[in-house]
Amino acid sequence: MMNWRVKPLEQIIEGAGRKSLHRSLGAFQLTMLGIGAIIGTGIFVLTAVGAERAGPGLMLSFIIAGTVCGFAALAYSELAAMVPVAGSAYTYSYAVLGEIVAWLVGWCLILEYAVAAAAVAVGWSGYAVGFLNSVGMGLPHVLTVGPHAGGIINLPAVFITVVVSALLIIGTRESAFVNAVLVALKIVALVAFIVLAGPHIEPANFQPFMPLGFSGVMAAAALIFFAYVGFDAVSTAAEETKDPNRNVPIGLIGSLVVCTLFYVLVTAGAVGAMPWQQLIGNAEPLAHVMRVLGYNSAAQLIGAAAIIAMPTVILMMLFGQTRIFFVMARDRMLPDFFAQVHPRFKTPHIVTMMTCVFVSAVAGFFRVDEIAELSNTGTLFAFICVSIGVVVLRYTQPERHRPFHCPAVWVVGPASVIGCLYLFISLPLHTIERFFIWVAIGAVVYALYGYRRSPLRDGASASEPAA
Repeated sequence: MMNWRVKPLEQIIEGAGRKSLHRSLGAFQLTMLGIGAIIGTGIFVLTAVGAERAGPGLMLSFIIAGTVCGFAALAYSELAAMVPVAGSAYTYSYAVLGEIVAWLVGWCLILEYAVAAAAVAVGWSGYAVGFLNSVGMGLPHVLTVGPHAGGIINLPAVFITVVVSALLIIGTRESAFVNAVLVALKIVALVAFIVLAGPHIEPANFQPFMPLGFSGVMAAAALIFFAYVGFDAVSTAAEETKDPNRNVPIGLIGSLVVCTLFYVLVTAGAVGAMPWQQLIGNAEPLAHVMRVLGYNSAAQLIGAAAIIAMPTVILMMLFGQTRIFFVMARDRMLPDFFAQVHPRFKTPHIVTMMTCVFVSAVAGFFRVDEIAELSNTGTLFAFICVSIGVVVLRYTQPERHRPFHCPAVWVVGPASVIGCLYLFISLPLHTIERFFIWVAIGAVVYALYGYRRSPLRDGASASEPAA
């Protein structure tokens, strides 16, 4: 019979010590990893789709989505500082809400990380294909889109997934260094856009501010929430972080604040410098704005920056997914080989390769918009569980040491839950239906595999082998 067995925090930390990952990341690297995970398809591609739903109110959509993420980030920071091991929302749920909830969170994090990585890979492919066509090196159409668009496979999306996966296998420190360089390139591109578009902003372009009403703003917020997906990937790196009690909260909150500021300023420039209707249907909205304003060179540079730097988002999505699988395997909720670490690179190489195959398949055959919306459902579910968890732990274990305290937790926690639920119900109905189908499949897998192998079955401890 399934129950709500909870894995004590001490047991989680002890188990991590027996098979741990190498600590090599500092506060700056974590913040850059967070920015690398956040800034990508959401701002470079989905701005046009968001404007179609909200008009100039897209600025408000970004603020709403960013605020909800901010509440969740505070909850994540408290738990990540208390439990500085890999696993993110899965680990926190295991310690507070019970095993079955933790399993479902880990299962749904596949939507957040692996599926999101596929969405970004498809977005990157669009920019790459456009660039190759412009220099006369275009690929056959059937190799650049999936079956939904009359093709065979999106080969560029598969290619970038394989390249990023290989980089992750080489090592965390090396991946973080490359990520920092590419993040700097993205920031330069966005700063250039803000500086060039700013002087052309016309107040008339902001009227009406919400042409489709507040429902349109929320519909856009539910979509462009994808622009923030990945900031919590910082918490999955806790076990590979030096002084995680201090550095993980800095990385989580710092990256979120920086990215929200950029999103609002970029959106103001995009919808303020030209009528928002002109953005609709554009696959490269920021570059399009630059061309309309006469900055052709800047448009090319922004497009090049997207091509070069968007892989940082794929990198962080794959990084987060492999670490979730690693911890679930360490808990014996997945086969043991998922937790094997490479003898030279000290990274979970087997699970990285398996994740690469899954992400490549999704990126190669499915549409980017549907992938992005489905990814949001898994993220929102994880945020809800973490926000509930931090409140429950304050009540059940108030005396426990907390290196970072979530301020006004009795307000922040419920506000995060309510905000996430509001965004969830603002998603298309077919996306919500697919989410519950995914959850049902996960429940079956848990009942047939995870529940039977759990180290907590029949009161066993983590150090005792499961039969």
